[in-house]
Amino acid sequence: MLGPQLAAFLPAVALGAFWFGGEGLLVLFAVIFPSLLLLMGIVTQPAPSVNAGPTDAITNLPVRDRLVKSLDHALSNENIPDKACVAVEVDDFDNARKNLGDALAERLLQACSERIVGVLRSTDMLAYLGNARFGMCLDKSRRVDLETLIQLSGRLQAAFDTPFLIENVQVHCTLSVGFALPSRAPKRSGESILNAAESALQEAIFSGPGSIRAFTKGDRARVAGSEHSVKEILTALNEGQIVPWFQPQLSTDTGELSGFEALARWNHPDKGLIAPCAFLPALVQAGLSERLGEVMLYHSLTALKDWDKLGIRVPSISVNFSADELRNPRLFEKVKWELDRFDLEPSRLTVEILETVVAQTDDDITSHNIASFSKLGCGVDLDDFGTGHASISSIRRFDVSRIKIDRSFVTHVDTDRDQQSMIAAILTMSERLGLEAIAEGVETHGEHAMLAQLGCAHVQGYSIAKPMPFDATIGWLQTLEEKVAASTILPKRA
Repeated sequence: MLGPQLAAFLPAVALGAFWFGGEGLLVLFAVIFPSLLLLMGIVTQPAPSVNAGPTDAITNLPVRDRLVKSLDHALSNENIPDKACVAVEVDDFDNARKNLGDALAERLLQACSERIVGVLRSTDMLAYLGNARFGMCLDKSRRVDLETLIQLSGRLQAAFDTPFLIENVQVHCTLSVGFALPSRAPKRSGESILNAAESALQEAIFSGPGSIRAFTKGDRARVAGSEHSVKEILTALNEGQIVPWFQPQLSTDTGELSGFEALARWNHPDKGLIAPCAFLPALVQAGLSERLGEVMLYHSLTALKDWDKLGIRVPSISVNFSADELRNPRLFEKVKWELDRFDLEPSRLTVEILETVVAQTDDDITSHNIASFSKLGCGVDLDDFGTGHASISSIRRFDVSRIKIDRSFVTHVDTDRDQQSMIAAILTMSERLGLEAIAEGVETHGEHAMLAQLGCAHVQGYSIAKPMPFDATIGWLQTLEEKVAASTILPKRA
C-alpha cells in the first residue's frame, strides 16, 4: 500500500522542486525519484484483475471461466455483498442462423450482446457462454433480491422489443431469463450459482419463448445431487465411466428379443451409479452432447460384437441421437465408419430420434442424415411418439421405420378404454403407413398383455426388465432363451 500512497504526492513534490530549484532540479527529480521508488520496491504494480483472461471471438465478451472466477471472487470476500447471477438465451437462435446464414447470424449475436450491455451497469460483468447464451455477475452495489432481479429481467427482455436490422432484414428476437441468488444455490461457489442460474434458464426455455424463472428451493433439492463440473463430466466420458446400460425390447408375437436400447449411466468412482437426469442437463449445457453420442455408439457396437463372440444373437441395438448431433454434416460418415470398423451390418443399428426433432425442424442436414441412415439399412425409431405433433408428411420425409408409442398412452391401457382406443388408432395409422410400432414404458403384465392383444408388435419397459449393465445381460438373455424354448414345446398327445 505504501507505493501508491507515495506516488500520489509526486505532482506536488515536482512542483515544489521547480519553484525552489528551477528546471534543473525538476529534471533531476523527475528522473531519479521514480527510479529510486522502483528500486526500493515502493512503487508496486497493480494487482491483476480477476476478470483478466480470454474473450469470445465473436462477441468480444469474457468466456465462462472468467465469469465463474468473478463469482468465486465475490463469494469468497466477506466485505463484498452477495452477487446474483443471471443467465439469458436468445430464443430459437438456431432458426435465425438457418435463415440468415452464419455471417449475418454472427452480426445478430453481436447486436444482441450490445443490447444486453445497454441494460447493465458498467460495473456488471457480462460473459458469453456459447449457443446464444449469456451470463451476468451483477455489481456489488445492486440490491440483490427477488424483486430487483425480476425488474432487471423485464428490462433485458424489453431491450429486445425493437426488431434488429441486419443487412436491411428485420429480425425479431425474444429472450428467456433465469437467475439465482447465492443463498439458493446448492453450494457457495461461482460454478454452483452459475449452474443454478442456467438450470432456471432451462426451465424458462421449456415454458416457452420470453419466459422468466428463478432458481427455487425445490430446484436446489433437485440439483444438489446433480452438480458436476464440465471437467469432471469430460473425464468421465474419456475414462469410460459413462457407459450404456441396456434395456431389452421384446416381440409380443414370439416373446423373443427384438433388440436393446442403450441408455447412458455414469458409474462414478466415488459416488457410485448416477442416473442420466443427474448429469445430462450439465452435459448438454457444456456442449458435450456429440461426445456423449460418440461414446454411446462405440460402447454399443462393442457390446454387439461381444454378444456375437459369445454366440448370443442380439438383432439390433438402438442408440439415441440428439438434435445437435443430427445437425452435424459429418454424423452419417462417422457412424458408417464405425459400423465398417466393427464389421457390423447396418441393420443391427437403430437410430432413435425424438418426435420433437421431426416436428420442429426442416433442417436439410438433419433430413439428409436421417435419410442416409435409412438408405444404408439402419432402423429409424421415432421416439416419444404422440408428444411432438409430427405430421404424417414429416414422418415420411424423415424415412421413419418404427414409432415408439409414448408412455403416456401406455399407462393403464389394460383397464382404460380411452387408452385402448388411442393405442388402436395409433397402431392402425402405423400399419397404413407401413411402420412398425413399439410401446415404451410398459410397467405391468396387464399392460403388456393388452398391447399384444391390440397388435403392438414390440414392447419395452420395467415389466420386462430394467436397464442393466452389459455383464448382466448375458444371464438375462440365457434365462429368456429358456423361457421362450419352454413356451414353444407342445404337450405330447396321449
